[in-house]
Amino acid sequence: MAKKKQVKFTEGKILNNLVRLAWPIILANILQTAYQLIDTFWLGRIGADAVAAVSISFPILFLILSLGAGLTLAGTVIVSQYKGAEDQLQVNYSSSQTVFVIFFISVLLAVVGYFSAAPLMKLIGAGPEILEDSVSYFQVSSWGFIFLFMFYVFQSLMRGIGNVLLPMYVVLATVFLNLVLDPLFIFGYGPIPGYGVAGAAVASIVTQGLSALVGLIILFRGKMGISISFSQMKFDSPWTRRMFNIGIPSSMEMSTRAAGMTVLIMLVTSFGSEVVAAYGIGSRILSLIVVPALGFAMATTTLVGQNIGAGKIKRAELIGNLSAKIAFFGLTAVGLVLFAFAEPVTAFFVPDDPEVIRDGSIFIKIMAPSFGLLGVQQVLNGVFNGAGFTKASLLISVFALWMIRFPTAFVLSNNTGLGFEGIWWAFPISNLLAAIVAFIYYKMGYWKLRTIRNRHRK
Repeated sequence: MAKKKQVKFTEGKILNNLVRLAWPIILANILQTAYQLIDTFWLGRIGADAVAAVSISFPILFLILSLGAGLTLAGTVIVSQYKGAEDQLQVNYSSSQTVFVIFFISVLLAVVGYFSAAPLMKLIGAGPEILEDSVSYFQVSSWGFIFLFMFYVFQSLMRGIGNVLLPMYVVLATVFLNLVLDPLFIFGYGPIPGYGVAGAAVASIVTQGLSALVGLIILFRGKMGISISFSQMKFDSPWTRRMFNIGIPSSMEMSTRAAGMTVLIMLVTSFGSEVVAAYGIGSRILSLIVVPALGFAMATTTLVGQNIGAGKIKRAELIGNLSAKIAFFGLTAVGLVLFAFAEPVTAFFVPDDPEVIRDGSIFIKIMAPSFGLLGVQQVLNGVFNGAGFTKASLLISVFALWMIRFPTAFVLSNNTGLGFEGIWWAFPISNLLAAIVAFIYYKMGYWKLRTIRNRHRK
């Protein structure tokens, strides 16, 4: 049965291959985002402070997660290129090494996250009304890093060989479980006590632990295109160096985005808990809508990686062209729909707070029309990543967030009559400029020349 699921992504119609890879990734990402949305829905029943406590800790959580998550992308790139070259031994060895390295990193980050929770929450400006809840949520969530990273590895390796349906099924099952466990641990029932805000993190850890266990069992059994083994999980300095060369720029890119979110949340907190809650709801809605861009970017990474591994550079470029068009027109349409329904969508999460509903819907309306531009940037980053040129994605993210978004947000919110809405306007402005830079860099073709040079060196 495993052989029937194997598809050669180095031949056939590009659109068919792109859609075949992208839709399960998009759905899996939507389902993973549903973890946060489900948390927000139930915590909103406690009140705006509960939503704010989670919202303020989320950027720091994402910052720590990104340090290891970028390395899982390196696993995708390396495995996809070996898959395109039809080298199964290296596919298996690279997968085993990825699991080995990421496990130790996840343990380290879990320990650091737990013991640094209180000073981190104080650093980003958590007020006394949300400090205790934000610290407890962060501490519990930190222990979930180990499980979350192990599932990320499974997901990334499966994507590398083009098997995207299996991770989607696992995520689907755990999200349904989280839907039940969230209210159970937040509010309690019978002998199970309610943990309040921390209960949302407890529910997530249980489901993440199950998904990691399932993923590792599949990889060790070796019947779905990848077979890992303990015998190959020994420190390999040259391989680890290669993984870090590809993965560290990706980690830094994700960290840069997370750090940008953290700095922005520090800016947002200066306007009070109501604005923090509006930002939290708006950013979660936006993260759900941007999932298609990330899905197409990940599918593009796999397709470009496999075709480069097979020596089909021109086909890799055609993949990038088509993926960018789909992302731009598709997400622009989605953004316009979201613009029209911004208020009822915001009210769904905090139904009894008119001020939060107003501020959150304004944030969505300002940001939504620029989704197509964000899609172009993400997809072109996917091309660069598939070629192993992750430094390009890093440089574009640094430009978008640190040279454009944060300075613009600070200036508009503190030196104009816009107030906190100036922060909202920084999003579409940075999306526009980042898309232009990414497109120009893509058309310059350095990523292709670099790939050809690397092949000649081999």
